[in-house]
Amino acid sequence: MGIKYFEAPDIEEIAKEMVALLGWRHIHLEDVAFVRSFGSTARYTIARCHSLGRAMQVGMKRKRGFYLIEVISEKFDKLPDDEKKKVILHELMHIPKSFGGGFVHHNKVHDKAIDKIYQRYLKIKDNKWF
Repeated sequence: MGIKYFEAPDIEEIAKEMVALLGWRHIHLEDVAFVRSFGSTARYTIARCHSLGRAMQVGMKRKRGFYLIEVISEKFDKLPDDEKKKVILHELMHIPKSFGGGFVHHNKVHDKAIDKIYQRYLKIKDNKWF
């Protein structure tokens, strides 16, 4: 049957809010796509961040990177809302400041770092006066 992919505007909206509140200007959301997949047989993967490598960018005459955040419906959709947000934050953290098609690895993107930034996000969101 294979994996099926669909646009995920709900994930995009959460990511937009996070990027704006955290001030992550290095993430160019017009060059990030969000999809929900159905039919994955991955055992432990909840979401993935895919990047368009430098060679592909040159071949496609792109000036900067392109990223795709995929949430795996079978795993992701069952999570409570706060865990969903942490997963989205985790995937956004894989996008480097250069936005060049590279990838920040798990030695930098780990539970302690995710929790710290998630707490910062919640604090900013709670203190928003508008």
